[in-house]
Amino acid sequence: MLLRGPQSLTNTELIAILLRTGSKGKNVIEIARDLINKYGNLNLLATQSIDSLKSNFGIKKDKAVTLVAAFELTRRTAYEQKWFSNKKINSPSDIAEIFIPLLRDEVKEVFIVVCLNSANKIIKYERISVGNLNSSVVHPREVFKVAIENNSANIILIHNHPSGNIEPSNEDIRLTKSMVEAGKVMEIQVFDHIIIGGNNFASMVEKRVI
Repeated sequence: MLLRGPQSLTNTELIAILLRTGSKGKNVIEIARDLINKYGNLNLLATQSIDSLKSNFGIKKDKAVTLVAAFELTRRTAYEQKWFSNKKINSPSDIAEIFIPLLRDEVKEVFIVVCLNSANKIIKYERISVGNLNSSVVHPREVFKVAIENNSANIILIHNHPSGNIEPSNEDIRLTKSMVEAGKVMEIQVFDHIIIGGNNFASMVEKRVI
């Protein structure tokens, strides 16, 4: 694989790499082939639970966990590619629609910088803080470092309230205003600061903080 690249491998070979080892009765390629043959295709295999995979000969718990984790990572990657490929941000609801599924189940506060190009399309997003209460208190230096590194024309700030309460605190408002002022100096516009709580969100633009 190192010489040819992963794209050159068959589905069976890729599954075999995840399984890593065979069993007493079959080698790893045979087990991988049996899994694909049993479920018919990768889509059906990817929807199986750990218990379902364990019921197959040669698949023990650690191998089943590896497979389920790999398919979940693939699902998340596909989700992000779907939304971030040429996704133009026209309103706060556009950005909330993308990030609510990613943040609603977080038990800690997460602060994210979303980088946009001049056409308001997402270039990249980066988590710059994860922690407990008040992890949303970040420094403009951290935020605009990400923006500059990604040649952003504009940015959107996002953080979650694990409590589900989307009302901005005084600290949220102060932070937003300081970021907007710093953005003017850096010539990078802060389009919005979105607070996510559960399936709801609040926009600092809609609340006229910005």
